[in-house]
Amino acid sequence: METKILVPSSSPSSSSSAPLSPVILTQDELKKIAAYKAVEYVESNMVLGLGTGSTAKHAVARIAELLNQGKLHNIIGIPTSKITYDQAVSLGIPLSDLDSHPIVDLAIDGADEVDPFLNLVKGRGGSLLREKMVESSCRKFVVIVDESKMVKHLGGSGLAMPVEVVPFCWKFTAMRLKALFEDSGCVAKLRTLGENESGGVPYVTDNGNYIVDLYFKKDIGDLKVASDEILRLAGVVEHGMFIDMATTVIVAGELGVTVKDKF
Repeated sequence: METKILVPSSSPSSSSSAPLSPVILTQDELKKIAAYKAVEYVESNMVLGLGTGSTAKHAVARIAELLNQGKLHNIIGIPTSKITYDQAVSLGIPLSDLDSHPIVDLAIDGADEVDPFLNLVKGRGGSLLREKMVESSCRKFVVIVDESKMVKHLGGSGLAMPVEVVPFCWKFTAMRLKALFEDSGCVAKLRTLGENESGGVPYVTDNGNYIVDLYFKKDIGDLKVASDEILRLAGVVEHGMFIDMATTVIVAGELGVTVKDKF
């Protein structure tokens, strides 16, 4: 089911007879709108998965604001990264982990891509393993994105589909990942901190692993088959395809917010 919520237009001044014009919003403003809409799903006494990234940070900040206002109480957050942990601690959100709370009531997080079936690519921020651990344990998973993240098929943006791998013989693992998707024109690249910034030092996840980013020129086909093939490779820890996990996707665009529910 899909629900459309319009973004209000700007109002003319009392001295002007000019017609209403659409509000021009930045990408960050769109992310904030989606995040605030997602927080409407939060209720007191919930265990919450707190996502990572430029969109999720708005949701975490909003949850803290509502706690401080007394509109929410008895919230326990489970952060999906060290960055989110630090943000939540700085805002006074009580935190725990999956060892103490193995069932999460609701998780809110962003995504890098969303296909028409609400499958996701996540992990371009580097937190895919912890995100998947938390978000696969939740009763409801609300995803917040701006409309630029919508794609016809996963990998369709031409941007990275991340795979977390152990550092040991990562080149061997990257070679095998590339071979899996040779028919899709796959390119596999180790994620680094930047050639110009630090000599191409490998990016290291919160779990001490590397990330190999896969880039596709064509549709990779059946996602579940692709997932199984990736996870069967020794050296792979987890991949960034989140298949059949999102229950709601909130998409903010210039013309409004669209809420997509999966049934």
